[in-house]
Amino acid sequence: MAIQKGDFIKLNYTGKFEDGRIFDTTDEELAKKEDIFNPRGLYGGDVVIVGANHTIEGLDEDLEGKEVGYNGSVVIPPEKAFGLSDPKLVETLSITKLKDRNVHPGFPVEIDGRRGVVSRVIGRRVTVDFNSPLAGKTVTYEYTIENVLETEVEKIQGLLALYTGLRDMEVETVDGVAKIYIPTGLTFNQRWLMAKNRVASELFKYADLKEVQFIEKITAESETQVPAEAEPEADLKAEPETEESSEPEV
Repeated sequence: MAIQKGDFIKLNYTGKFEDGRIFDTTDEELAKKEDIFNPRGLYGGDVVIVGANHTIEGLDEDLEGKEVGYNGSVVIPPEKAFGLSDPKLVETLSITKLKDRNVHPGFPVEIDGRRGVVSRVIGRRVTVDFNSPLAGKTVTYEYTIENVLETEVEKIQGLLALYTGLRDMEVETVDGVAKIYIPTGLTFNQRWLMAKNRVASELFKYADLKEVQFIEKITAESETQVPAEAEPEADLKAEPETEESSEPEV
């Protein structure tokens, strides 16, 4: 059966630049080999909802119509990947604005809470590019559609993993009501506090639930089960709407 909008699918992928460099993958061994391994990330595949902006536009569009088990690739231009570079985000500043003044092109900096990369240094003036490192890039995604999730519990756990970075959270569903047991460490996580309404909204829309209950669960092991800042998986996403926006980060 062909994949369609609203399907919850498990997706494995590897993202590459035009020169073949890998910038993102769900393959843990490959991530380690390419020196892009994130110890707080989840590997082994992402669960995404097709058509829900959980992935960049070009990949999301390519998923539709494919079958479970499909293995292929898609080349995605910047406007359907991570966006075009904005010239307004390239600024020339006095070097006195930088904490570390021994900079060079390619040097990462943070100024007034904004992260950028030095692109040029002339005397005491530096040009800093505040665009995303992925902006303006044509990328290729090689991907495999592993399966379509069918049960309510699978869908909920998959969506929770996407937004929290935690797999197999305890979930119960009865007559369209979902009870999601939240570890106490996650309860105080700012990312989660911003994301949970989004999670509920997507479950109402795509999983046909009528009520979602978030129940704080405290156990003797709670403090060691949840990282202080759980992160959503996969840079393939279009930044999960959990902090400034609420839309998933592939």
